[in-house]
Amino acid sequence: MRGSNPNSNKGAFLLILIFLILISVIVGLSLSLRVNTIDENLKSDRVIKTLVVMEDKNRVLFTDVFIYYPVSQRGALINILENTGAIFSSLGRVDSIDSVYLEKGIDAYKSEIENLVGQSIPFYIVLNLSKFGELTDMLGGMKIFIASPVDTKNDEGERWLLPSGVVTLDGDKIRTYLNYERSDEPEEDLIERRQNVLLAFFSALTRNEKIISDKKSFSELEKKMLSNLDGKDFHRLMSVVSHVDSEHLMPQSITGSKRVVDGKTLLFPYYDGNLIKEVFRQVSNSLISVDNANINRTYVLEIQNGTTVQGLARNTMVLLQSAGYDILSTGNADSNDYEKTVIINHIGNAEIAKSLGDFIHCTNIVEESVSEEADSNTAAANVDFTIILGKDFDGRYVKK
Repeated sequence: MRGSNPNSNKGAFLLILIFLILISVIVGLSLSLRVNTIDENLKSDRVIKTLVVMEDKNRVLFTDVFIYYPVSQRGALINILENTGAIFSSLGRVDSIDSVYLEKGIDAYKSEIENLVGQSIPFYIVLNLSKFGELTDMLGGMKIFIASPVDTKNDEGERWLLPSGVVTLDGDKIRTYLNYERSDEPEEDLIERRQNVLLAFFSALTRNEKIISDKKSFSELEKKMLSNLDGKDFHRLMSVVSHVDSEHLMPQSITGSKRVVDGKTLLFPYYDGNLIKEVFRQVSNSLISVDNANINRTYVLEIQNGTTVQGLARNTMVLLQSAGYDILSTGNADSNDYEKTVIINHIGNAEIAKSLGDFIHCTNIVEESVSEEADSNTAAANVDFTIILGKDFDGRYVKK
């Protein structure tokens, strides 16, 4: 029997060694060339859009689209109400949007919201209320303003107690704050209360910026959230958004008309859903505005009806509130025979005046600054812009 050939063994060993080296090189190149999802997103879109969902026991408590511009550290929250109605392709019927989440899951939910707002939303974060309580404690609590103390019981006799003022709520209390219900509480107050929790969450991220930037510390926080990003990319996302200027992070809600469909009261966004798309575009554009001061405040409007169309100013108020403006007053103009709609700019800010004009397609803008000696009780002294609606306004746009 012949012995093994030493040269043959050496050749086999050399082939194995070359193979291992090739594998190491390929792995190394793959890691070095790996695309960072967040940074890649910023190359194609200057803002980061993230869907944030809070769920609890087979129900959606709230849903928001968080839009963030890292350059200025400015952000916006646009609330998608759970009873928002439409024909959803994933369901094949008219229903509330939360039904999509409950029946089809987060991916279909994100897709339907993208269709609703007319923009891609690359990322999502799902917060489960039980785990959110634990996350709250890990972040040192959530700071919430509670106008009046809460002392009430649910149907099972459980007592809910919350103090008033600016308080830091722990995990148990934040769950109470989100869950308690009062029969006399207006729907708007309930929506605002839940929005306050999301504002407090982003504020807590800012306070804990150093903890979030540390990968080891963040790994524990990550377990309390669900995302469509892997560990490295999710850490990158949260590290970026933890720099948000949470003091100026103001929420907006999409308004619409309510109709009962199959026994459910649904909210259908105005103008066949086109308004919500325009609001999203306007918010994104305002965040990347060169003048950061433009998004540090909410602009106050006065709307006057210069036509014979009844309720035109009141309906326009709803339209502009959806776009994030504050309406001080509505009423009739000094005449009901205005041919053209006019925007009176009381503060000399041409950029914001143009943005307002673009929203209603009005180019007739008049500059009229208020003097320091002006009576503080006059409308012009208390509003930034006055809109006088003319015959060329069809309820949504100024017609050419």
